[in-house]
Parts: sequence; structure tokens; C-alpha cells
Amino acid sequence: MQNHFPLWKNLLVLIVFGIGIIYSLPNLYGDDPSVQVSSTQSAKIAQEQANQIKSEIEASGVTVKAFEFNDGRILARFSNTDDQLKVDDLLRDKMGSNYTVALNLAPTTPPWLRALGANAMYLGLDLRGGVHFLLEVDMDAAARQAEDRYNDDLRLALRGANMRYQSVTKNNGFIKITLKSAADKPALLTLLDKDFRTLDITEPEAQDQVWLKVSEKEVREIKKFAVSQNMTTLRNRVNELGVAEPVIQQQGDNRIMVQLPGVQDTTRAKEILGTTATLEYRLVDTEHDVRQAVEGHVPVNSRLYYERNGNPILLDRRVIVTGDQIVDASSGQDEDGRPSVNISLNGVGAAKMAKTTQVSVGKPMAVVFIEYKVDTRMVNGQKVRHKEKVEKVINVATIQGVFSKRFQTTGLDSPQEARNLSLLLRAGALAAPVDIVEERTVGPSLGQDNIDKGMLSFVVGFALVVLFMAVYYKLFGMIANFALAFNVVIVVAILSMLQATLTLPGIAGIILTVGMSVDANVLIFERIKEELRNGNTPQSAIFIGYEKAFATILDSHFTNLVVAVVLFAFGTGSVKGFAVTLIIGILSSMFTAITGTRMVINWVYGNRRVEKLSI
Repeated sequence: MQNHFPLWKNLLVLIVFGIGIIYSLPNLYGDDPSVQVSSTQSAKIAQEQANQIKSEIEASGVTVKAFEFNDGRILARFSNTDDQLKVDDLLRDKMGSNYTVALNLAPTTPPWLRALGANAMYLGLDLRGGVHFLLEVDMDAAARQAEDRYNDDLRLALRGANMRYQSVTKNNGFIKITLKSAADKPALLTLLDKDFRTLDITEPEAQDQVWLKVSEKEVREIKKFAVSQNMTTLRNRVNELGVAEPVIQQQGDNRIMVQLPGVQDTTRAKEILGTTATLEYRLVDTEHDVRQAVEGHVPVNSRLYYERNGNPILLDRRVIVTGDQIVDASSGQDEDGRPSVNISLNGVGAAKMAKTTQVSVGKPMAVVFIEYKVDTRMVNGQKVRHKEKVEKVINVATIQGVFSKRFQTTGLDSPQEARNLSLLLRAGALAAPVDIVEERTVGPSLGQDNIDKGMLSFVVGFALVVLFMAVYYKLFGMIANFALAFNVVIVVAILSMLQATLTLPGIAGIILTVGMSVDANVLIFERIKEELRNGNTPQSAIFIGYEKAFATILDSHFTNLVVAVVLFAFGTGSVKGFAVTLIIGILSSMFTAITGTRMVINWVYGNRRVEKLSI
């Protein structure tokens, strides 16, 4: 029959509609102001500790809406932000530095929906509130660090080849090697061609010298890697401290945007990202007098540092490994029960550590913490950003044997110090310093205001479309309105299933989809009315209207889809979010406007004689 769907097609539409309802339902539930507690130790919070925390919260007179303990983490829900902030202050004082206490907004999705894998969409910074940072990577520092590494690697290679040299120094972007004998120059060139092909070689007039420079291609790769590595490190730091749904994206060549939706504690968020630091492992210079170094007589191959307690210490100028070569770290105890940190290095770091420890058993090795602090000063009436490099030795331990990929750092004062050090190492060190060049806070109230205005525009637009279709196309218009609601449900469900982040531009895309989704039905209905005027029977008019309008609908939707794909491919940030909702809306409207409405019209008018259509 002309206007009849087979059973499988009816079931397909109903199943899609049912799945859409289930996966869009979580978005109808709101969020609870909550406090999240997690341990900074390797061991997770125990059930006994969780019960004690719950008792302390209740003893403070605050009513807990819900207390959840799962996978070693605690989530306490409250009815208002006043109770949330009160408990946050309470737990920060009582828990100490062994635990992380973070403010959050927890979704109230029922357990039965979560069991089905249905979760609400993530809301962006403009809808949920939170903090926004724009970080700028110091590309010049990344290049200088690469030169330092090459400088140290060249010294190590020359020693390994038993090649005598007077000096290996950096000067005006060049690494200058001065040999003790010009006769060793051919052997040096062979060594450089074998192990240092990325360096450009310049031979000056002096026969005992070779000048090296990092190639432009290598510099570009180093800078590109610095941004990529910093993004990974920042993501690790955020994840370690339990911040939900972070948005970390590259902007331009040297900037990183970090958005932390739902974070209400700006100071805490800045602490997470503000540790713009790196780590270095160096041998301690035990041959020279530290007091003479303090007086200004620092040996050529050593550098003067200071420990946290202010005591001076001499370290070898050569860096063994840096924090970006550490792949894992955990706190623990050594054989004597002393606090320690278990370290795992990547292949490059393991090779360097093995070479060093083979000849350094019994010698002390230090961990240097390097932090870049930036402050703004007024110079001649203008704000000038001043960067200061702070270096301090956070740990000195004795090398007890030859090791490479995995080793244990001891000499720590307390288990807490071991846990803090392992957390920093596990999160990773930044490949290059970063500056916070922009900081913005979006309060939850402003985010709620954006949601309210976005929903108001959606409701008004939806209502006007529904009213027009009902008045102009009567019963067929009501069926189109059903398809319109069906389309919105599918769009929201797909965004929820993809765990996409919804922003204000995304809401704009959904609103635009509302207007676009009825276009196909308008084309179909007008074609049906034209067939009726031409004298066709109602059943034939319905069949021909859908068949003949399909090509036009496909063309119009395809052109819109091409534009949306281009926006997604070349757009960034909010433009990309708008394009995502638009693409999903275009595809779903094709299904609902053609298949969904056809199914309902078949139910109403199919398999019976019809004298007149309500259109």
C-alpha cells in the first residue's frame, strides 16, 4: 500500500524516540552545590575516614543532602552554597595538606539513569560558571633549555669517546667546542654526524674549534613540543586534583586556554595551574668548598644553589634528567622504613641516569625545583611584567647503586613530603615556563542567567513555530510540531551521549535547528496541497508529496551541512560548538521531518478511505 510503513520501520522510529527520551532526561535535573574530598597519597580514603568526615560535617550543624563515598573519594551534597562554603572551610582546616578539598557542582541524575549510562551534557564556562585562564608559553626559554640539554649531552658524548677538550660553552646562540688538539677534529666531526645530526655545524678559522647551532627546523619542533607537553602536564595537574570537565586547548602558536567549569574557588584553581615549574636532577659537588662559593669563588663546572632551609649547596652544572622525562612516581618507604619516592623514567632519561650512576655510586644527588614567578610592576607609569626565576634544592639523596629506568629517592623529612613530591612528579613538569596573561572568573549566578535567557529564547522561538504550524497546517501542522519536539530530543540526547560541552553558541545552534527542522515539512505539506489542487486523491497526494519533495529537502539540507562542516573544520572555540549542534540538528531533522512525520501521518490516514485532509 502507498501510505503504510512496514513493522521494522515503525519500530525503528519508536526505538530512536525512546532512546532519545532516556538519554536526554538527565538534562532536566539540576546540580547540587557539593564538596569533593580526595587523597593526595597513593592510598585512597578508607571507609572509616569517610565515616569520620561525615560525622564532623553533621556535628557542625550543617544538613547534608547526600553523602557519597566511591572509589576512595568523598562527595558531600548540600542544598545551598552557604552550607557548601561552610563545610569547605571546615574540611580545609581539619584535613590538612594530605587531602584535596575542592568545591564543585554535582549533577542530580537518578541512579537508574546513571545505570543505563545516561548523563547530562557538560555545561561550558558561560553556562555553569568557573574560571578561565589564558597561558602564554615562553618559547625562547624552551629553545634555551634545548641548548642547555645539547650542551650537557655534548660534554657527556666527548667524555664517552675519550676525546680531550678544553671547553664546551654557549655563546650568542652557538655551542662552541674547543679541543685540546686540532688532530681530534675529524673524530669530533664523525661523532657529531653520528649522534647530533639535528645540529648545524660551523667550522671557524681556528682549527681546534667547532661551532654548533640548533637548526631552525629543530627549534620549530622544540617549540611545538613545548606547547604540546605543557598541555599534557596541565591536564594531568587538573586531573590529579579532581577538577571535573576541564577544557584545555591550544590558541595560536604559543598560548593555551584553560577553562575549569563548575570551579567556584578561584584561588584554588590558580594554585593548580600556577606552579609553573620544572625539576632537574644534578650531582652534588663534594670536591669544592661551599663557603668559598658563597664568597663568589664558584668553580667553573659547578653552580651554587640553596636548600629550603637556606643552607648553600654546590651542584654539578650538568643536568642528569629533567621532570619531563619522568613517566610515573609514587610515595612509599625504603627498606629501613624511611619515606621515599619511587621514580620511573622514559627511555632517554633512563639512559642518562644509567651512565651517571655507573660512576657515581655513594655520591649525593639533588632534586632542584625551578619556579618562574611573574609579577607586574609600574615603570614610568606603565605596567611591565617582570619574570623571576627561583631555584631551590628540595631533596638530596645518596646514590646507593647503579640504576636507570626505576629508582628510589630517599632523604625526605616526612611521608607528607614524599607524597607531595610524588604528586608533583606524577603530574609532570612543564616543558617551558608559562605566564598567566589573562584571568577571568564567571560566577554561577551569571552562568544561570545565561541559561535562563537561552532557555527563554528557545521557548519563545519554539512556541512561535508551533503556533504558526498549528494554525496554518492544522492537523498536519500538529504532526510537524511532534517531529520538531522529537528533533530537539534527539539533538539533546546525542550531545549527552557524546558528553559534549554545551555553551551559549551551542544553544544558538539548537534554536536555529528549531527553525530549520520545519522547513522540510513546509516543503512536503505545500507539495501535498499542490497535488490536491491538481485533482489527486488524498492518499495519492500524501504519497507524491513525500516522494517529490525529498530531492529538494536533501539538496537544501546538504548545502546547510556543508557550511556547518566548514565552520567545524576551520572554527575554534564557540564557533566549533555552534557547528557541532548545527550538524547534529541538520542530520536529525532529516530523519524526524521525513520518516517521523510520515509514520504518524500513515497511522492517521493510512489503510482507509479519506475524503479530505486537515492541511
